[in-house]
Amino acid sequence: MIARAQWLDAADQRFRRHLPPALAGQVRLANVDRGTMVVVVPSPAWKARLRMDTALLLAAADAAGIEARSVTLKVVPPDAPLPERPGAPLSAKARATLEAAAQSVADPDLKAQLLRLAASGRRPGLADGNPESTDGSLKSR
Repeated sequence: MIARAQWLDAADQRFRRHLPPALAGQVRLANVDRGTMVVVVPSPAWKARLRMDTALLLAAADAAGIEARSVTLKVVPPDAPLPERPGAPLSAKARATLEAAAQSVADPDLKAQLLRLAASGRRPGLADGNPESTDGSLKSR
């Protein structure tokens, strides 16, 4: 299975070298099986465009030494970046509840995690009036 993945990766690189640069950056060779190559594109627009130009894809495959007689195009959108967490602060009641829970547990790791969670909802400089601190609950005792 690893050998197949390595072969496919090398075939993809060879295949894309034989495509125009603007196109090479938009496609990936995903599979070759029984004369059919599967090419992944990032959007339906690219799929529609390349459906009309499969001859170009087959010529690039041939030049790359890939035996293919037909092309299947599949849309796989690129990974979207994860949105940043909004960072909304916890309510005072939620923080107090977490801090009280932390004080009531015997497990030091759980206690530390609950205190970190309580502190994570605080805005910098507002927790204890000190702009250098974000967590008044972790002051020296």
